[in-house]
Amino acid sequence: MSAPDRPPIAVALDYEPTTDAAPRVVASGRGPIADRILELAKLHGIPVRENAELAEILTTVAPGDHIPVAAFAVVAEILFYILKAEGRLPPPRETAP
Repeated sequence: MSAPDRPPIAVALDYEPTTDAAPRVVASGRGPIADRILELAKLHGIPVRENAELAEILTTVAPGDHIPVAAFAVVAEILFYILKAEGRLPPPRETAP
């Protein structure tokens, strides 16, 4: 037997490194709301990554709130992937000799 179909889930994040202490959840939802979030992301050229476990965690966060500490490492990895793909990684910092 296969697992019952689950409605899609989506979470949108925003992060402004100069003003935010951490990324913020700006939208989340299941089913038709998730479909609309994904549709808008595609329409605006916003990269999408699939991570069901992370999405489940982030749906507990109210829109406008920072992501929980437990999600920092995974979200940082996703942000790195996106910035690298878009060629927007800052140059490496020089270390003292």
